[in-house]
Amino acid sequence: QNQKTKEQIESLLQNGKHKELRDRLCCRLTFGTAGLRSAMGAGFCYINDLTVIQSTQGIYKYLERCFSDFKQRGFVVGYDTRGQVTSNCSSKKLAKLTAAVLLAKDVPVYFFSTYVPTPFVPYAVQQLKAVAGVMITASHNRKEDNGYKVYWENGAQITSPHDKEIIKCIEECVEPWNGSWNENLVDTSPLRQDPLKKICDCYMEDLQRICYHRELNMQTNLKFVHTSFHGVGHDYVQLAFKAFGFQPPIPVPEQKDPDPDFSTVKCPNPEEGESVLELSLRLAEKENARVVVATDPDADRLAVAEQQNGCWKVFTGNELAALFGWWMFSCWKENCSEDADVKNVYMLATTVSSKILRAIALKEGFHFEETLPGFKWIGSRVKDLLDNGKEVLFAFEESIGFMCGTSVLDKDGVSAAVVIAEMATYLESKNLTLAQKLIEIYETYGYHISKTSYFLCYDPPTIKRIFEKLRNFDAPQSYPKFCGIYNILHVRDITTGYDSSQPNKKSILPVSKSSQMITFTFQNGCVATLRTSGTEPKIKYYAEMCALPEQSDRSILEEELQKLIEALIENFLEPDKNGLIWRSA
Repeated sequence: QNQKTKEQIESLLQNGKHKELRDRLCCRLTFGTAGLRSAMGAGFCYINDLTVIQSTQGIYKYLERCFSDFKQRGFVVGYDTRGQVTSNCSSKKLAKLTAAVLLAKDVPVYFFSTYVPTPFVPYAVQQLKAVAGVMITASHNRKEDNGYKVYWENGAQITSPHDKEIIKCIEECVEPWNGSWNENLVDTSPLRQDPLKKICDCYMEDLQRICYHRELNMQTNLKFVHTSFHGVGHDYVQLAFKAFGFQPPIPVPEQKDPDPDFSTVKCPNPEEGESVLELSLRLAEKENARVVVATDPDADRLAVAEQQNGCWKVFTGNELAALFGWWMFSCWKENCSEDADVKNVYMLATTVSSKILRAIALKEGFHFEETLPGFKWIGSRVKDLLDNGKEVLFAFEESIGFMCGTSVLDKDGVSAAVVIAEMATYLESKNLTLAQKLIEIYETYGYHISKTSYFLCYDPPTIKRIFEKLRNFDAPQSYPKFCGIYNILHVRDITTGYDSSQPNKKSILPVSKSSQMITFTFQNGCVATLRTSGTEPKIKYYAEMCALPEQSDRSILEEELQKLIEALIENFLEPDKNGLIWRSA
């Protein structure tokens, strides 16, 4: 019933664009590391009114089967500020259609009356004891994209087998039901409630559990600049700073309000570093603010930059994790009861992230665990640990996703922003910067120097060929033993479930057949992973040198890492031969 997307298909048909029609209509969206995500537009593998209705009908069918009290407990729906005129598609409209499907089936829906950060949806699912929730967002993806992120009753993103079962249910009911197109139901149904005020108030109150230095925060002269990257973050970060006793951070005026075109940045991903942080860094210089915090458009991730001697250091996700890990453990140690047991304490990271938390855990005596890439795995594991009486302080993924505390079982840029502000404030009272503290952490626990980047590849068969070659390198079913001059000790292939370091050669982490991922452990202490992105047409590489505390010559470690990465790219990815597009600097 969307005229714009209908016209797109009709126009392709009239112009004889049969290949594009096949691409759009002959495959269906599947759940990746962050739910369903694709470009907005016409077709069954795109995000549009119809695919959102179909997905919600499938979810309704599955939840009805799983929960006898579904119609008492209800469902949460949130959305960001994305939109596209050419397909008459906006996050809010797609959220209204999501709610309509459920309201028409007499399911109570908690529908936020305005845009919210993604973490508010999992938080609301737990607070309101709903059976599940959906957030309409494509996070930091390009402006053409949108997505559909599903949370289970435990407040974590769905993992298998739920995702597979939901896809089956979607395929069983693709015809829209009566009432599914009625986006106005949200405004008229007595079963719709607006949870905004309650959830926002509760969230800000819960946030104060991880505030340890309110007095310092109230007195500090440190100034902070915040950019919300044309997304949802501004109001909520302001409230979070207030909850911690801070003066409000200075907003970047051109990026403070929602803008679905993200008109001041070449891509709305704060992870891209200084090039996309330009406006906030210039404002910070003008305002004499030392620290910049940047939330991505749906405010679930955080970038941080600090001014030092007239230039800026933009921290990587792994460097920020070292700071957060040190901070959350120090605060726990200072504030825990006398009978608290450090062996009951946990921190987590995804397997492609830095091993710095493992080093801190070994020295301090708490537990560290790894999961598959994607916060959905972290959220589910954290819930299991909490249910078993464990205390989880912090979890992260290297792509600037951080979970401080356990109020939200997903990455959360709002809480991370205010925690980093408190950390900077505390360190300033000790005459230290964040960058200086980071060096202290590395000198205590060992340097962990990492580099992450990617190549773009729009041809799935090429990606498959690259990974199949690694599985059949010198002979059929044999992985490489060297990468250039570097000796490989172990290989772990998550796609097939192989791990040469295990006695039975089977990977401990669960197999993930739908994506490509191979990890190499080198004799020189480097660990490198090649994997496909779950949300974009990218081949990503991650490499890290993990040194012991006594190996403190950073420049030698950096040089060794750089040479190894060059060998990895040249021997394993072969960008020229495979037509890969280098990430633009």
